[in-house]
Amino acid sequence: MSKFITLSNVSKIFNPGTPLEVDALQDIDLVLDRGEFVVLSGPSGSGKTTLLNLMGGLDRASGGTIRIDGKEITALHEDALCDERRDNIGFIFQAYNLIPVFSAKENIEYVMKLQGRDQPSCDRRVTEVAKKLGIEKLLHKLPSNLSGGQQQRVAVARAVASKPKLILADEPTANLDSVSAGELMDMMEKLNREENITIIFSSHDPMVIGKAKRSVVLKDGKVIKNETVS
Repeated sequence: MSKFITLSNVSKIFNPGTPLEVDALQDIDLVLDRGEFVVLSGPSGSGKTTLLNLMGGLDRASGGTIRIDGKEITALHEDALCDERRDNIGFIFQAYNLIPVFSAKENIEYVMKLQGRDQPSCDRRVTEVAKKLGIEKLLHKLPSNLSGGQQQRVAVARAVASKPKLILADEPTANLDSVSAGELMDMMEKLNREENITIIFSSHDPMVIGKAKRSVVLKDGKVIKNETVS
C-alpha cells in the first residue's frame, strides 16, 4: 500500500469568535493508505461527519492541511475543489440524496455526464456497476418506486460509477434494516477489494464497525484510537 490521505494538525471551529463557538475538530493527524476500508466511529458530536466533510472538500478546515493523493485540497480554490470532488471523490449520504425526477440509471450516470463522458461509455459503466450491486432490474425506476435499501444501492452505484479514487460515506446504513445494512456493507467491501477504491465511512453500528479493516475512533473532536483491524 502507498500513503494516500494525510491530515496534519487539522482543526475546525464553527462560529469562531462568537458565544456559539465550537471546536469541532482539534489537531487531527491521520495517515491512510490507498485502498483502505476505514470506519470513523465515536459518540454523537465527536466530529465524524465534520471530518468526512473536510476530506471531501464539502467544508473548509480552520487550520492544518489535508492532502489526498499528493494534492493539498486545503489550498485549492473553489473551482478546483469542485473539479476534485467531481473527478476523484464519491459521496454516499444516509438520506440517499437521489434526484427524484431521474431514473435510477440517470442518477447513476449523473457524475459521468458532468465529466463529459459520452452515452455509450456511460451505458457500459452503469451496466457493469448495476450487475455488481444486483440492481439491473431497477434502472428504469424512479427513486419514489424503490425501497430504502434499493435507493441506497443506487446511491452506492452513483458514487462508484465514475471510478473515484475515494468514497466517503456518512452513516450509510442509518436508515436501513439490519439485513439490508449487512448486504450494503458486503457490497462496499467487495467494491473496495475489486476496484481498489479507498472507502471511509462513519457509523455507530457495531456490525458496520466490525466490517472495517482500519478503525479510527474520535471523541470530543480528537482521534483517540487509530488501529488496523485483523
